[in-house]
Amino acid sequence: MPGYRSVQFAFPEFSGATRKLILWNLAAYFVLLVAGALHLPGSGLLPGWLGLLPPYFLHGMLWQPLTYSFVHLSLLGTALELLSLWFIAGFLESFHPGKWVMGLYAASVIGSALTAVAIYALELATGHYGDMAILTGCMGGIFGLITAIGILYGEMEFQLFFVLGIKAKYLAILYGLIALAETFGDQRIYAFAQLGGGLAAYLYLRLAPRKGLFFSLSEGWYGLRNRYYRWKRRRAAARFEVYMRKQGRTVRFDSQGRLIEDDQDSGNDRSHWN
Repeated sequence: MPGYRSVQFAFPEFSGATRKLILWNLAAYFVLLVAGALHLPGSGLLPGWLGLLPPYFLHGMLWQPLTYSFVHLSLLGTALELLSLWFIAGFLESFHPGKWVMGLYAASVIGSALTAVAIYALELATGHYGDMAILTGCMGGIFGLITAIGILYGEMEFQLFFVLGIKAKYLAILYGLIALAETFGDQRIYAFAQLGGGLAAYLYLRLAPRKGLFFSLSEGWYGLRNRYYRWKRRRAAARFEVYMRKQGRTVRFDSQGRLIEDDQDSGNDRSHWN
């Protein structure tokens, strides 16, 4: 854990996972912008397909929790979100691996989306008309990153605009209180979604592997692949045993599918080493 210090409002290096997140969001913004400007077929429906609309998700558009954060509807809102993402993600990446930051961001984005869907389903179950507001942008992911900074670096003081000093934990609490107040307004699902992103970030910090969720998933994938190859080797060894038995010879393999030498060869090996 680094020593606590005052951090000026200056953007960190534009590299690693932070650069990928910014460029992906920018690319998605301009693709939708160009598609709308050219009046391409279906371009007007893209925000509804790619953004998160809880009723659409519940009726089969299962990709929306993964795509909504790349949908940006205004130039000013996009600029503010991406500048915030650059500063916050870059700050975390200066202390943590890029895969860890990416996993934290992804968990926050998905947690934010699932919270919005859960609130919508709860409204329907209690007899209220569900909020049809579309969820777009990456504020859920940003709120998760802010939550992580507040938990990990709570005593670190940030200098906003070189004037206002505020500790990270109070900054996270302030954002949380603003989102909580917004739950009583017209954009309650959007506000709950942000809080869900913060909760997902908290769970990620407590439950995810130290090297990051993506690292753990890749390790699990390679382990699964290796077990599959070992199974294929054992199956091939069993077939070879049957074949050699039909030829009047006996061969044996161990549990890993490796050939076990006969006693005579083993004895020769022992005499050689002794």
